[in-house]
Amino acid sequence: MIAGLIDLQLAKKIYKGRNRLYKSTFRDIDNENESKRIAKILIPTQFIRAIAMSIVLYPILTYLQEFSFGMKFVFMSSLMFVYADFASAVPFSNTIEGIIYLKKEFVEKRVFWTIQFEAFLYSVLFGLLSAWLLI
Repeated sequence: MIAGLIDLQLAKKIYKGRNRLYKSTFRDIDNENESKRIAKILIPTQFIRAIAMSIVLYPILTYLQEFSFGMKFVFMSSLMFVYADFASAVPFSNTIEGIIYLKKEFVEKRVFWTIQFEAFLYSVLFGLLSAWLLI
């Protein structure tokens, strides 16, 4: 959520405003009803995401305990960045699939790097928190 708030400030033209890039795809966060809806379900959906990720990672937790804090951080950050973002099978502006399938305006350098920055922030925060929780 912290990374998303930071990124929203940097990428307003992508997510927010009348001329936003994803106007036909994303909900209008300038609309008060949509904004309230998003605020209402944001935390519960993040918990669902955390539970799903925990279930998938559970089988390797004992192996991760053997790693140093730094190695846990690098592993978890890389896992998040590569699998959840860059190499994801979902075509989006910062994924390999997106580069292949999306129209040019959705993957121009400015858009690609803005969203990669958000993905990087999420990955670093996820890696730090995961490594700290695994101590």
